[in-house]
Amino acid sequence: MNPDDAGKLPVLLIEDEPGVMEFVRTTLERNGYAVVCARSGVEGIQLLESGDFKGVVSDMATPGGVNGAGVHAWIAQHRPELASRIVFITGDIANEETVATLHKTGAPCVAKPFLVRQFIGVVESTMGKGL
Repeated sequence: MNPDDAGKLPVLLIEDEPGVMEFVRTTLERNGYAVVCARSGVEGIQLLESGDFKGVVSDMATPGGVNGAGVHAWIAQHRPELASRIVFITGDIANEETVATLHKTGAPCVAKPFLVRQFIGVVESTMGKGL
């Protein structure tokens, strides 16, 4: 892929709560990012199998048996170029499994509820600015 094309690629957003998905999608789009949404880790992986993405924003807890840690593990194995371009969002930052995943992956995490400026700052530092 041409490096110039990376800026045009969408961000994959994996979030099961409709209100949060809409808020995060709108926030990303208003800051110049194209967004493709998935409602579960399983759906997110299906999209990752066939599409190219600028990066991934994933909730830590998603239904369907594949959580944020599972998405990251799949990316590390199958799409390693994206492993450094994932941002987790969670409403349960104190959860032991969440803490262990963040420690293991080194991926940034933004706790819900978050300020738009804080979230976009993390996304930009992880994936680059939107168009």
